[in-house]
Amino acid sequence: MEQVFSYIISLGASVMMPILFTIIGLCIGMKFGKSLKSGLYVGVGFVGLGIVTALLTNNFGSPLSEISRLYNLQLGVFDMGWPAAAAVAYNTAVGALIIPICLGVNFLLLITKCTRTVNIDLWNYWHFAFIGAVAYFVMDQSLAWGYFAAIVCYIVTLVMADLTADKFQEYYPEWQGISIPQPFCQSFVPFALLIGKALDMIPGFEKLNIDAEGLKKKFGILGEPLVLGVIVGALIGALAQLDIKKILFLGVTMGAVMELIPRITSLFIEGLKPVAEKTQEVVKRKFNGKKVYIGMSPAVVIGHPTTLVVSLLLIPVALGLAVVLPGNQFLPLASLAGMFYLFPMVLPFTKGNVVKTFIIGLVALAFGLYFVTDMAPAFTQAAATVFAQTGDPASKIPEGFEAGALDFASSLFGWIIFKCVNNLQWVGMGVLTVITLGMVFWNRQRIATEENRNNAIPT
Repeated sequence: MEQVFSYIISLGASVMMPILFTIIGLCIGMKFGKSLKSGLYVGVGFVGLGIVTALLTNNFGSPLSEISRLYNLQLGVFDMGWPAAAAVAYNTAVGALIIPICLGVNFLLLITKCTRTVNIDLWNYWHFAFIGAVAYFVMDQSLAWGYFAAIVCYIVTLVMADLTADKFQEYYPEWQGISIPQPFCQSFVPFALLIGKALDMIPGFEKLNIDAEGLKKKFGILGEPLVLGVIVGALIGALAQLDIKKILFLGVTMGAVMELIPRITSLFIEGLKPVAEKTQEVVKRKFNGKKVYIGMSPAVVIGHPTTLVVSLLLIPVALGLAVVLPGNQFLPLASLAGMFYLFPMVLPFTKGNVVKTFIIGLVALAFGLYFVTDMAPAFTQAAATVFAQTGDPASKIPEGFEAGALDFASSLFGWIIFKCVNNLQWVGMGVLTVITLGMVFWNRQRIATEENRNNAIPT
């Protein structure tokens, strides 16, 4: 089974997701041709995202490293990016079987009405495998602890996906019947709620309610994500003291990223919308109108203008934060391409307000840097073991550094689970169990109450 699922994961999202969605389409009654076309559009979307990510990492990696050298930003935690985190996650005993185990948990929660989400975002299961792998190594390679941490994260994420589904669909109306069961995105919801309420209490703050369209009107062409991308890209080149030719190239490259992401996400919409609509038809027919959410990757909405603008503004700010925050040892470089994934679940709560979203992202990122720094020794141990056993170059750590990654290692959920396992151990297991079961029972009661209310309404 390890070999089977390792092979499936090695196909990558661009191959795995088209196959998956073609099968799903056939299972819900779509014709083969339409199912295949939908699946291929999803696959092309992932290929496009991969190209855009490569544009960022390949072209901005060296300038950012040069900035670190020029300004003597000697931070001891090396940014390995999400490929290393995923490699560590899937190349362990925990990661090898994470998909069938989590799908089993999902099915159990679904039939017992403890969740409404069916998480088919299989590629991002590496997030659950990652926290499981870290727990596995810090607890002397205990599979029980590893799977416990992964399953707790999975269940909490499913409940959060249920709780935020209506808000998500209200803000992104083209994605009816969809929820986002990705722990990295869902871990920013508490920040959005708490900081959003605090900002609303500030007199006059409501006057700063500017969305991406309002930014364009207020600043004209300078408010366009394309132009902002050119400016930020050129600024990074200038800080790296590159020649004018390279500065201009970086500017246009960053502008291209800002322009290409929305076009790529439109491919996800074209591929997923027929599947989502047909699924809702089947659900209404088979489940007497009861809600079931299809859990999808946040990649489908990262092209939103506010996400692009705030992510772009936070890239240079993240570098500054890493330098000035006392005690931080992590300098985000390779992980900056993942900045777009901070906001898919924040925007529904800020209603696209650029200022509020930026402040929430700034605070969450500051905490995230400390989370990565704190988890670095455990991540380093895991990465070093995986490299020794597999020789996977993605998990190789430069000599003299510890390992870190912004992707999920900066997650609130991941850090809390890590601290409970690493510091509190059996007490932490008890705390996590109580919290997780409490969320499950509360969600089940909420679902039952809503279903009873709907059944009481005359048709």
